[in-house]
Amino acid sequence: MAWHLTEEQKMIQAMVRDFARSEVMPSAAERDRTCEFPQEIIKKMGELGLMGMNVPPEYNGAGVDTVSYSVALQEIAYADASTAVIMSVHNSVACGPIYLFGSDYLKETYLKPLAAGEKLGCFALTEPSAGSDPASQKTRAVRDGDSYIINGTKMFITSGKNSHLTVVTAYTDKEKRHRGISAFVVEKGTPGFHVGKEEEKMGLRSSDTTELIFEDCRVPAQNLLGNEGDGFLIAMASLDGGRIGIASQSVGLAQACLDAAIAYAKERVQFNKPISQFQGIRWMIADMATQIEAARLLTFNAAAMRDRGENFTAAASMAKVFASEMANRVAYQALQIHGGYGYTKEFPVERYYRDARVLTIYEGTSEIQRRVIARHLIGK
Repeated sequence: MAWHLTEEQKMIQAMVRDFARSEVMPSAAERDRTCEFPQEIIKKMGELGLMGMNVPPEYNGAGVDTVSYSVALQEIAYADASTAVIMSVHNSVACGPIYLFGSDYLKETYLKPLAAGEKLGCFALTEPSAGSDPASQKTRAVRDGDSYIINGTKMFITSGKNSHLTVVTAYTDKEKRHRGISAFVVEKGTPGFHVGKEEEKMGLRSSDTTELIFEDCRVPAQNLLGNEGDGFLIAMASLDGGRIGIASQSVGLAQACLDAAIAYAKERVQFNKPISQFQGIRWMIADMATQIEAARLLTFNAAAMRDRGENFTAAASMAKVFASEMANRVAYQALQIHGGYGYTKEFPVERYYRDARVLTIYEGTSEIQRRVIARHLIGK
């Protein structure tokens, strides 16, 4: 690897790799088949410090840098992309906004159990009519004494069923468009907060994706994140970090595709020799490896910029769009190298191919990433 990892980062990589290969990978195909949520695995990840990686120790986090987080997420994604997205959402858009914008009360009450892995978090922004355009959301929060009453429906929420609390956005002032959006921390079990339909998905099948319904859901005013009107800013800042997470997930999944393709190409014999000896296959593998390395470096660059306190918005979008599209190409090529066997569940590339598809869609589509990058380069 061209990127120089510190000794601490190498230790984290080795520790997570051992855990992922021994604890996560063996049952990944079975969980994909049954859609079973990896409850016990997530609990163990919490004990290893993987569920609050960028949160300081005073809030029960591991307090490591973003590059270390990326390295860890790549290793989990290599073993199972479903488990990786649960980890990414929890770290980036559940712990992230509470740490960055939460009051001392919210950090003490919610961030500590989240970072320790005792509770699982999710992030509710998307709605049936508001995906790439969050200003189109219809969820409302109306102040009522020392509470807010939330009404609305969110959809495509990762870990919506299995999480213990949700960072949810809602309009507190519709007239102000995106500047009238606020964000709240809502506990599972709050009256008026229900889990709706669970999606039947093409990939990432052991990670639940659900609808969340708020019907006269009364939330304490102290559960407001930041100030009224900060919700859009909070969401965008959280998604910047989340995009490093999805880029890391993409790199890990693509590396698994490449390793599977190389192993198969060395074993599969046609025309009296392994197909790894044919130039067509060799060049495919060379291209796959080159694209993965480029994506990894873009991802580490965005992570390092964040660690240095620089504006990393465009870098995160570049990493996300390139890595997610790369993972789809590499999964396609890995399946092609496997031939007919790649289309069956006998080999893992069939699952990798399905898991890769959503990477260009969630936490900002490829089209939105290009819009972010262009705005950075050209202006409005």
